[in-house]
Amino acid sequence: MMKAGIDRSIDLGIDGLKAGIVKWPMATIRFQSEDVNQVIVAATKIADTWKDYSDESVDIRAYTDGTRHHTVTPIAYKQGDLYTLDVVLRDNQTSKQYPDGIFHPHKDVQHIKKENIGLIEVMGRAILPARLKTEMKEVEKYLLGQANEMADYHKAWADELKTRYDFTQNNVEKIVDKEIGLVFARVLEDAGVYKWNETGQAAFDRFVQKLK
Repeated sequence: MMKAGIDRSIDLGIDGLKAGIVKWPMATIRFQSEDVNQVIVAATKIADTWKDYSDESVDIRAYTDGTRHHTVTPIAYKQGDLYTLDVVLRDNQTSKQYPDGIFHPHKDVQHIKKENIGLIEVMGRAILPARLKTEMKEVEKYLLGQANEMADYHKAWADELKTRYDFTQNNVEKIVDKEIGLVFARVLEDAGVYKWNETGQAAFDRFVQKLK
């Protein structure tokens, strides 16, 4: 995340404060200033606004039945003279379609990652369950057509991989590692409250307008 650039800038009307939407799977706004107090003011404003903000058109609801769903994940660091704060918008709603969370890893990626997305993962470092170390060895055997004890919940994924690759003993581990990384990227996309499509980004812009 810290290496990710700004997709588009935001003017919050605070002199000396740079703000923008980060090009990142999870909805993130970055604030930068040499004055740490400006960053604090901006961060407080976004947290307070998001707490009560809803947009039904993209399944964003601040409250349902009196239960609050919104919070933010703040990530602070300093780059030279600039105080930088990345604020990630979070929503913990569930639904009949997504009982584990509307903005949570969805069923088709839970064979790799079903746990909640924490701070380190929000920043882009995958923390994967220890079970995968042994389970992926069985997946590799399956992909090579060898006798295996692969868990059934990996089968759909493994079969899809077979349609895209010619696996050999020399390439199977590297390909599986790469594909796990792609699944983790999807996990972050699932957790993002504003998707990187026309509808999602238009909705993100509507929220940003509330900050001005």
